[in-house]
Amino acid sequence: MRVMLKECAWETLDNEILVVSDPCEAITLADPEGHIEALLSELGRGPRTAIELCHGLAGRGVRVTEGDVRAAVEGLDSLGLVENADDRWLGDHWADGRHFSNLTFFGTFSGIERPRAGYLRSLSDARVLVLGVGGAGSSLVQCLAGLGVGAMTLVDRDDVEPRNFARQFLYRREDIGRSKVDRAAEWVRDYDPDIEVRAVNRWISRLEDLSDLIADVDLIAGGIDGFRDGNLVVNEAAVRAGIPFVTGGSPGRTQVMYASVDPGKSACIQCDEADRPDETEKSAAGIGQRLAQDMRSNNFLIGPMAMQIGSLIAYEALRYITGFEPPHAAGARIVLDLRNGMIPERVPVVRDPDCRVCRHVPSPPEGKSP
Repeated sequence: MRVMLKECAWETLDNEILVVSDPCEAITLADPEGHIEALLSELGRGPRTAIELCHGLAGRGVRVTEGDVRAAVEGLDSLGLVENADDRWLGDHWADGRHFSNLTFFGTFSGIERPRAGYLRSLSDARVLVLGVGGAGSSLVQCLAGLGVGAMTLVDRDDVEPRNFARQFLYRREDIGRSKVDRAAEWVRDYDPDIEVRAVNRWISRLEDLSDLIADVDLIAGGIDGFRDGNLVVNEAAVRAGIPFVTGGSPGRTQVMYASVDPGKSACIQCDEADRPDETEKSAAGIGQRLAQDMRSNNFLIGPMAMQIGSLIAYEALRYITGFEPPHAAGARIVLDLRNGMIPERVPVVRDPDCRVCRHVPSPPEGKSP
């Protein structure tokens, strides 16, 4: 295997060496004999095997064994400073250019065992079911396409209307009266013909409406806003199939929110309903719950907020698909409020041991824990 130095800069100071791989932080390493600087200099020349590094270091007056070099490289790998050079790029000039920013981003998380191109391949192999291509959904589609998700099934029932133009930037004036999902699929094909996309013009109101859409799907993203319990239906379908579900919305006039469900590992959306006030109760809590639900039917979402929700859903989806870091919103609601500068607040959802949905999580494959 050949390894190479990731994007970084370093400088010696007395008996130490300061390495910067992220503009926001620096790593200080003790280097009294100058061996680390010599190793970094050799790695900076380009991809090297352990044996080639041994020879290069010997030319600098540093005599070490191949085992010593491997151990040193593993140490640099633990600090996020080196990576597998043989899978740094996709190997196609156009694809490497098209995904340059994506590959550079994944370089932050790459290493000897997980090359950056591997993250892109995970995305190109992924099949995502996108529910809704309206406010947040239209931005979500664009984000997933930009990331290079290999296949998307887009589901919506609405047609393009003039009132959509404040926050849905997939559409143009000539699209008024056309099916949103058909136009969204056209946009994806025009943007990247390599993405497999299917448009489904359908109303989702029960589990059976999703049964033929979730086969071979790796993730469900988006949400249903046509009726109040839409996301509960999607949540149950996702949990029963063992498929992660990422959703989002605007719980208040100045708030955006995203959440996710990792079946068998996190609480689900139904768990969050366990302590909700009963809307039929003749109490302040019950009346408040009913009035709040009624208020949510008034769509006050503007473009910047819709795009924020779509991008947050896409980023959480990216966590699930590639595993570059654990899902942040699994079993929680992440709420950001414009009134406090959009400082994220993580609101955990307690897993309900009696949840009628979670009891249907599929058993994990033999030898794997849930």
